[in-house]
Amino acid sequence: MNEEKKHRVCPVEKAGILDFGLRRLLQNPEKILRPFVREGMKALDLGCGPGFFTLEMARRVGSSGKVTAADLQEGMLEKIRAKIRGSELANRIGFHLCPPDRIGLSEKFDFILVFYMLHEVPDQGAFLREVGALLHPTGKVLLAEPAWHVGRGEFRNAMALMEQAGFVVLEQPKIRFSRAVVIGGARER
Repeated sequence: MNEEKKHRVCPVEKAGILDFGLRRLLQNPEKILRPFVREGMKALDLGCGPGFFTLEMARRVGSSGKVTAADLQEGMLEKIRAKIRGSELANRIGFHLCPPDRIGLSEKFDFILVFYMLHEVPDQGAFLREVGALLHPTGKVLLAEPAWHVGRGEFRNAMALMEQAGFVVLEQPKIRFSRAVVIGGARER
């Protein structure tokens, strides 16, 4: 696969493939997030797309928590805004449009979700170091990649980059159609 295609971001026009009913049965956001997101947390949905996980994160953090939905494309953030307009979730979700070459946030988060997007990042090492700078010392990152798109060797290379960025692998949860890892407990960065 050429580098340009490998790092291509899913366009807003195809957002429907990221958020549909059958996917909810196969990759249930409540089930996936339950072990990690709790009432009162500050959570970041990084590369949130149309909000497949964002809304469940907002439900789980409750009225005392906050979720930041971050994406490179304003159109993806608009899709989430439309879904939550007039609901109680609108007060729990903030939005961040990432610059093209970095995340561009400075606050700290208890939980960061990086779901099916690391393979889209050209400089994964720099990205992971920035993720580490955003994580509370006791926080966790759930990182998942599509198994049909990211091979075992490529995922092992990404895990080596995670370790170089100062992360410790805490577990490797089973998520359908995915290669997944929970990282945290970062060493000195």
